[in-house]
Amino acid sequence: MQLVPERVSTYWLDNFLPTFLGRWEAIPGNFRGAILVLLATFSGAVMGALIKVVGQRIPVFEILFIRQLFALILLSPVIIRSGANAFRTSVWKLYLLRGIFSFVAMSAGFTAVVYMPLAEVTAIGFVRTLFTTLLAIVFLGEVVGIRRWSVTIVGFIGVLIIIRPDTDGLNVYAVMALVSAFFVAAIMVILRKLSQVDKPSTIMMYQSILITLFMMGPAIWYWQEPTLNELIIIVTIAALLSAMQWFYIQAYRVAEAVTVAQVEYVRLLFATGIGIMFFSEIPTLWTLGGASIIIVSTFYTVHRSAVRKKEREKQSKEP
Repeated sequence: MQLVPERVSTYWLDNFLPTFLGRWEAIPGNFRGAILVLLATFSGAVMGALIKVVGQRIPVFEILFIRQLFALILLSPVIIRSGANAFRTSVWKLYLLRGIFSFVAMSAGFTAVVYMPLAEVTAIGFVRTLFTTLLAIVFLGEVVGIRRWSVTIVGFIGVLIIIRPDTDGLNVYAVMALVSAFFVAAIMVILRKLSQVDKPSTIMMYQSILITLFMMGPAIWYWQEPTLNELIIIVTIAALLSAMQWFYIQAYRVAEAVTVAQVEYVRLLFATGIGIMFFSEIPTLWTLGGASIIIVSTFYTVHRSAVRKKEREKQSKEP
């Protein structure tokens, strides 16, 4: 018994899909990138809302463990097709370090999403761009001018405005969001090194296997039997995270980094809207003011990086 009539499948493969792909490729790269980033940011905002819902009862480690099992299932055809070649690497210590950093970043970030307003945790997450600048200086030897140093400092002032430390101390979940942003930046720096020596399939394989192993112990220790609805939500979270990563990869492939960065901040609008509609999270003036400072600072950082890259490419072409 055919689930899809032959006429429908033939029309889809022979007419609709080629026509759609042809029109899609005809769209300018930056515009295609903007559409893909919008899809990625919306996926991320919805994912954050689902994490907040299911995380009220299910431990974060368990959510992440089930998510990683789902990712391994999706990745298994690539691993099987690559065979032993997928495991060959000369930089396994970097993979181990990246796995540890990913464990910390995901655990802290998901916990912050569960207990903080979506708009606040999203705004703090943007500071990863500033952390990447600092780490690139220390570990990659990149040279940064006074202007980028200045906007980096201003960006961290924006974070302090959101966190608003006082005599009662810091909000522990805001600190966890900041810790997550730092380790995400560290992961990106490591990824620059890994991408120079290994294939994408090897990078993805080690990432998935190591995080699954790291999450297994805490997940078993804190395990709460999920209901069918909770399991469906967790699988949806996994699918949204995978979709978000795919959208971002495709966006960076077809569009300039500055264009991607400009549209990425729409995620704050999605997060704010979802927070207001479903969780009654009304953002404060402190949150909006701090977020504005972080967005301006990170966008300038991305813009300057793009300018410097073009200058270097121009100089390399000159005789």
